[in-house]
Amino acid sequence: MPGAGGSQPSSKDPATAFTVSWVPVERTFALRQAVLRPNQTLEQMVLPGDDDQATAAFAAIDPGGEVLSVARVSLEAPPFPSQDLDPPGTPAWRLRGMATRPEARNQGIGSAVLQGCIAHVGSQGGGLLWCNARVPAIGLYRRAGFTTYGDEWVDPDIGPHIVMWRTVGGT
Repeated sequence: MPGAGGSQPSSKDPATAFTVSWVPVERTFALRQAVLRPNQTLEQMVLPGDDDQATAAFAAIDPGGEVLSVARVSLEAPPFPSQDLDPPGTPAWRLRGMATRPEARNQGIGSAVLQGCIAHVGSQGGGLLWCNARVPAIGLYRRAGFTTYGDEWVDPDIGPHIVMWRTVGGT
């Protein structure tokens, strides 16, 4: 298991009880497909780097075993000159596949999964963490310390995005 420390209780309210845990990346595919890319197949949810040892996937899971929110992080250079933001040689991590069931939004569940990813990057020595954020999720990322970089663009298949980033200290 990657260095995020395993399963962590993330909610005390029984109505929204969940745990954030490291999961095999395949466990994220169904929710990512349903929320992010409903016109693609489960097989198309595989991302470059999914099988890399440094890649880690996290999920918020309710007491009944239902996956409520997911995300993954992997080593990947950002689409901008990172030496503008961090010293040369700083590892760069990409957050991808962040998805939360619509009925589970605005309850802190996605934020808890995002914090699991940030903690994993920290446990691996830290570095630059970046993502192509969907515009409606900018607030989620800002609350977690991310800043926008560059201009918004529209992916014709999945909508408006903007690059966001933050640094993560090693733990």
